[in-house]
Amino acid sequence: MIYYDVKPLAELIKQFYEMRRGAGYLDEVKVINSWKQVVGSFIASHTIDLYIRNGVLFVRVDSDALRVELNYSKSLLIKNLNSVAGRDVISEIVLN
Repeated sequence: MIYYDVKPLAELIKQFYEMRRGAGYLDEVKVINSWKQVVGSFIASHTIDLYIRNGVLFVRVDSDALRVELNYSKSLLIKNLNSVAGRDVISEIVLN
């Protein structure tokens, strides 16, 4: 009798992205997708660009006042975003 190593599709997709993009890629996607949930709809609507490189979250907003306000909340944002991912994905936030 032939036995096949049957795995759930979700596990295969996760393995594929880990091989192609690195182990933390899906966690980074989770952090990016949770931005609106963490900061709220007002800040999310003023966010122009958002991406992660080497554990650093780069955020571009369209308001200087909002940038200053977010600068005061960096440590709290890092904590909340990492809690969504379930591990430390973000080590720093750069605001532009």
